[in-house]
Amino acid sequence: MPLALLALTAGAFGIGVSEFVIMGLLLEVSADLVVSIPAAGMLISGYALGVVVGAPVMTALTAAWRRKQTLLVLMVIFTLGNLACALAPNYEVLMLARVITAFAHGTFFGVGSIVATGLVAPDRKASAIAVMFTGLTVANILGVPFGTWLGQACGWRATFWAVTAVGLIALAVIAAFVPRDKATPEKPDWRADLRALGRAPVLLGLLTTVLGFGGMFAVFTYIAPILTEITGFADSAVSPILLVFGGGLIVGNLLGGRLADRKLVLTVLGSLLILAAVLGLMTFAIHSKVLAVLFVGLMGIAAFATVPPLQMWVLSKAEGAGQSLASSFNIAAFNLGNAIGAWLGGAVIDQGPGLASIPWVAALVPLAALATALLSLHLERSARISQVKLQSACPCD
Repeated sequence: MPLALLALTAGAFGIGVSEFVIMGLLLEVSADLVVSIPAAGMLISGYALGVVVGAPVMTALTAAWRRKQTLLVLMVIFTLGNLACALAPNYEVLMLARVITAFAHGTFFGVGSIVATGLVAPDRKASAIAVMFTGLTVANILGVPFGTWLGQACGWRATFWAVTAVGLIALAVIAAFVPRDKATPEKPDWRADLRALGRAPVLLGLLTTVLGFGGMFAVFTYIAPILTEITGFADSAVSPILLVFGGGLIVGNLLGGRLADRKLVLTVLGSLLILAAVLGLMTFAIHSKVLAVLFVGLMGIAAFATVPPLQMWVLSKAEGAGQSLASSFNIAAFNLGNAIGAWLGGAVIDQGPGLASIPWVAALVPLAALATALLSLHLERSARISQVKLQSACPCD
């Protein structure tokens, strides 16, 4: 693998730790800042909404910059945001710091995806995206469990100090190994970009991403209380179980990339169906310690098997004009799904059937994503048929 691709993976690792580590520390944050567990869970939604807003804003602001310069500036924002999290005196400041940190997220992965696909052969593009996103999965298998243990042992603020250090390391690695752009970027044509982004296949692809990832996040946001209050694990067992989830993420991410390089559409549809099945069956599995651990791993595999194909699918729909913007928007779509999922899980706890029912409610969300993807394929097929009929009816010789 090119060193530049591994440098992008290092940046993705830092961002992944920052995004996900709070999930293992909901109990500590809620106790220290005197807020409810659902309120602490909203720190995840706040981060996700920061990505949604930040992706188009930062993409617009950096459109005329060289891509390496963009990546470096985004890592500086990420590092300063985590420093602010570590120093936050109350819940409101912590929420604001999380949102600021999130502004770096969408454009980093959006620009990084374009850079990654340019580093490899055309038939390895989805795999290159998968390698970069492996930074997220390694963050979950190593960074999040370690951050959870560190936060439980030394206070949740210690975890954010550690993430700040990770940001500094990632900044240095990207500066050293990601090559400078060979040409100065052209002046962006926002009208063409927005026209490409506004096409029905792109919009339906973004909606598929939102729904595809939202179901998993409804469960994963509240995985600590599910494991302790429903399954019966001790608090100290949460961190090791998150290692199982992280292992599943790595397997699913790389598998999804490989399969998407071969059969993109089939991989998108199949991964969404499998994710819905895993979440539905998890409703029963969380009442058994052995099955709960098994299904935590399966959830990781099924969820991240959707990531490379969904990212590649949206890139293919926006081929040409608007590809960078669509790429960033799709990262925002993943995080909008995160925000909706975290909200959905909290609603099930506060207003619905309760904590134990989150998995089966969550399973409905990827099923909706599957229906959206099928609708997109149907509309594209109908458009092709109409175009063929028009060409056949043309009297021109």
